[in-house]
Amino acid sequence: MTISSSLNAGVAGLNVNATKLATISDNIANSGTFGYKRAEAEFSSLVVSSQGGSYTAGGVRVASRRDVEANGALVTTENPLDIAVAGRGMLPVTTVAAVNAQQGELPLLLTSTGSFRPDDEGVLKTSSGLVLLGWPADADGNIPPQPRNGSAGLEPVNVFSSQFATSPTTKIWMGANLPATATQAGASGDTLDIPIEYFDNVGASQTLLASFTPTVPASGASNTWTLSFDDSATPAALNPVAEFTIVFDDTRGSGGSILSVTPVSGGTFDATTGELSFNVDGGPMTVEIGVPGTSTLLTQLSAEFAPTSVVKNGNEVGTLSGVEIDENGFLNAIYDSGFTKTIYQIPLADVPNLNGLKPESAQAFSVTANSGSLYLWDAGDGPTGSFQGYALEESTTDIANELTHLIQTQRAYSSNAKVIQTVDEMLQETTNIKR
Repeated sequence: MTISSSLNAGVAGLNVNATKLATISDNIANSGTFGYKRAEAEFSSLVVSSQGGSYTAGGVRVASRRDVEANGALVTTENPLDIAVAGRGMLPVTTVAAVNAQQGELPLLLTSTGSFRPDDEGVLKTSSGLVLLGWPADADGNIPPQPRNGSAGLEPVNVFSSQFATSPTTKIWMGANLPATATQAGASGDTLDIPIEYFDNVGASQTLLASFTPTVPASGASNTWTLSFDDSATPAALNPVAEFTIVFDDTRGSGGSILSVTPVSGGTFDATTGELSFNVDGGPMTVEIGVPGTSTLLTQLSAEFAPTSVVKNGNEVGTLSGVEIDENGFLNAIYDSGFTKTIYQIPLADVPNLNGLKPESAQAFSVTANSGSLYLWDAGDGPTGSFQGYALEESTTDIANELTHLIQTQRAYSSNAKVIQTVDEMLQETTNIKR
């Protein structure tokens, strides 16, 4: 029995070392594969119960696994859609075949990195057929609440769905100096205009005309102006769309700053923010002129009329010129008009036991009972790290270690073969007893 058990142990030794050689070969072959997680073969002994002073060889068995928890080094690239993760977490992806099938909820796979490119329909995918998944943003670039425990809510990321975009102007910062002499007795009372370009809801250029008309007193100085706004998109009969009375301070220490603002028609004034609010043809508009008591935007000094700065938000219609991902996983479309808009959020997927994930083709993994339940995090929340654009994760293979293991495996295999040879010779001697 002990001789035959030795033979079986030797055969088992050959088998497990062949398995270990396969993992080493795979690791070396994929040493240049981005996102590859090295495979390991772990040996464990088998014990067969023995009686008395005898001993029966139990042999050895092997279990292979992937070290998914290990992170490879990040290398920079020139593609903004080369995406890696700095820290814990994986990208949610699916297969091209699943997307093309369009049958309900997409099967969810995970990968630690990917070099994504848009196909002819704008869907981001890798050359190996993995499609990036994300939560789509609404028209304002906000991400609605989404389920976190599966692929429901996730969609294939399509960058061509936002080929053109515009952002309407909703706020203007208006800075100007009005001549103090214009509100003194004997002044001409001429209106001073500041035409302001803004963009409406369809990206068309419109003009908001801010007109300052001084109140000229019979004597002294009134320090008072009437500010009216005419909107080019609003019918003439409905202009001005708003009117305000502005009084400036002329006391020592506060001279030239706004003292008070009184709405006359069509608008309101918030003294805590210094904002005028009214409606133009396309919707609400806010014009910030400064908080009373400060001299940040609108002032009345000296004898010069000088528009100092007019700044607005919003943009005209722009054509998509690029897409980038930020560290929080927001995929931003960049337009040639200078406008940037969030079109998707990519979550980071995590499971309690990363090494329990099942390896799939193309450096992807699927959730199993051993890995635990999946959860989709916002990058940086919980245990997760951050996204890195222009970067890929290198293979976790260490060539020096693999070559060392290769030598050890070769010697172990040869030694097990020697055991089989020795057992064969001993059995031959036993056979020769009969002769």
